[in-house]
Amino acid sequence: MRKINTPVLLANILTGLAFFAHTFGGDMELNSIQPSIGIDNWAEKQQIWTMVRCGWHWISFDLLFASIALALVNFSNFFDHKKGVLQLLSFYFFGYALVWLFVLLISNSFPGNFLKLGQWMLLATISGLIYYGIKREDEKTMIYS
Repeated sequence: MRKINTPVLLANILTGLAFFAHTFGGDMELNSIQPSIGIDNWAEKQQIWTMVRCGWHWISFDLLFASIALALVNFSNFFDHKKGVLQLLSFYFFGYALVWLFVLLISNSFPGNFLKLGQWMLLATISGLIYYGIKREDEKTMIYS
């Protein structure tokens, strides 16, 4: 019987939930700010809005594939070097957290901006869970393979 890496499983669940929230909830939020046809410079504003929406769903795609990769690590032998995949994903999510914090720092501040836009905490948590899962597996000398 395969032993499940609990921290990686938790990271996988969070990533999957983030994918669904980002894809569907986020798209509803984006639709609420779509430029109205009758405004000045509609085509230019629509182009910018569409670019933002495409970028938004680029992240949705990232979350989906990260979730799939984490599931493959935990539930299959698809990857020959699971530790390498986990290290990459841990750095990836940590990088996302840093970028999020950096953009908050260089943007105009508003009350509670670090909490109201606290996705950086989720990204850092996912990164930490994956990193802890790597360390846990190192201690067991990589049980699954």
